[in-house]
Amino acid sequence: MSSTLERRAVPVGGLLVGEGPAVVIGGRVSLRARRGQAGAGPVAIEGATLVEPYSADDLPAIAEHADAVVVGASWTRDIPLVRAAAGLGLPVVVERRREASVAEWLELADYCAAEGDGQVILCEGGRPDLGLMRAAKVVSGRPVLADVSADVGLSAAAVAAGADGLIVGSPDPAAAQGMGAGTGAGTASGTASLGSGTGSAGPGPGADRLVAEEAVVLVGALLRDEAPATLPECRQAIDRLDAALATLLERRAELAGIVQRIKPVGGFAGRDLGRERALIARMAVRAPALGEARLAPIMNAVIEAGLHLAEERAAE
Repeated sequence: MSSTLERRAVPVGGLLVGEGPAVVIGGRVSLRARRGQAGAGPVAIEGATLVEPYSADDLPAIAEHADAVVVGASWTRDIPLVRAAAGLGLPVVVERRREASVAEWLELADYCAAEGDGQVILCEGGRPDLGLMRAAKVVSGRPVLADVSADVGLSAAAVAAGADGLIVGSPDPAAAQGMGAGTGAGTASGTASLGSGTGSAGPGPGADRLVAEEAVVLVGALLRDEAPATLPECRQAIDRLDAALATLLERRAELAGIVQRIKPVGGFAGRDLGRERALIARMAVRAPALGEARLAPIMNAVIEAGLHLAEERAAE
């Protein structure tokens, strides 16, 4: 197994992978899928975030235009190309070959770190094994990405499993050849951002990105530890928590509305103060710094807002 136990973050362009919030990357390009077409490299990777080479001939253009080089799952045993890619001086994203064990994956990551400057990120794609991804992160201390291009519905589960970032891309069948196991390559737009909750709706890459960003914001806010060092970073972290809180409050209000329709006596007249006190006591166990005294007025406001909403809907 890898002996690289110290937790570290890796900068990729303007992003920091492995520290703070999880990120969404939409700029994975596979030149391998293009089969080394003459002149395709520089055009395809202009402004791209992650680029997988077809051959050593692609590496100078990757070094000039990309933010990181990808050691693709389908050629992890091509040691001369792996060595050359790792030596570019860029962060190296090491994808797992489908049959590879955690030990084999981390051995390759350590090799890339030794051949380069140590800036290595693990990436699980194709039909991702999220348990294996999490184990690799715990054992190695290296940041991990999950390529969810083939199934963006796995975004929330990937963040919950510890992914430091999600890769989303266009559903281009030709580009998907780069990962071997049916995953799509990213677009050449090079877009990459913290989960901001923004994006276009409707089918296609824009909708996929929105799903991924929502997972980063909502799941990440609940499960990822953050230690912001500046006022803007603190405010961004609070914004992510507030986004998750708003989503939970909306869902709570919907469920409370169902309760009001079921109860024999609904509305304010049907409030169960004993149950509310028990609820606040349980919440205080999870939020001891706030305690029951501070939580009580907060939850009273939440409960009353839900009751008002239920009454307004009942009157429509």
